[in-house]
Amino acid sequence: MSADTAELTKVDSAISGLSSSPPQDKKGHRRASSSAAGVYNINDLEKEGKELEIAIETQKLNWKLNTSPASLDEKDVLKKFLTKPPVKKIDLHFPLGLEVTARNMKGVTIKDALDAIHKQFKKKADDELEKPILAGFEWDKEECWTRLVVHQKKEGAPVSTKKKNKKNEE
Repeated sequence: MSADTAELTKVDSAISGLSSSPPQDKKGHRRASSSAAGVYNINDLEKEGKELEIAIETQKLNWKLNTSPASLDEKDVLKKFLTKPPVKKIDLHFPLGLEVTARNMKGVTIKDALDAIHKQFKKKADDELEKPILAGFEWDKEECWTRLVVHQKKEGAPVSTKKKNKKNEE
């Protein structure tokens, strides 16, 4: 036990007379921007007239808006960029007027978009949502270049049979 305390006194800066502030060798190193190369600002794309292309995988997800995107089976789809070319942020507009923004300095992925939507709907019960399933996104450059319209549907394709069997038994 006494060996442990002896080691501690050697390291203790108050006893050895060291100054309490850390050494000031570093001179203002500033971190570079966290945005990746090839990722665009949506406003710049609009000025240049570059067309957006939406990942087709979003239409096949059959994702319920009030469930976490992590619950999806197709995890590899979530890592794909939502648009080509990739953008830093994009507004997602719902037909009823709600608008959410998906942001990622390295390029907005499908997961980023689903996370932004989920944040708005996670507290809603299933029966509160008229159309709870994501049908996909639409880019209407005539209406607004910088946002995607979110399409929803009433029912998705059957996802798992376990839940349906339990309901049928009751």
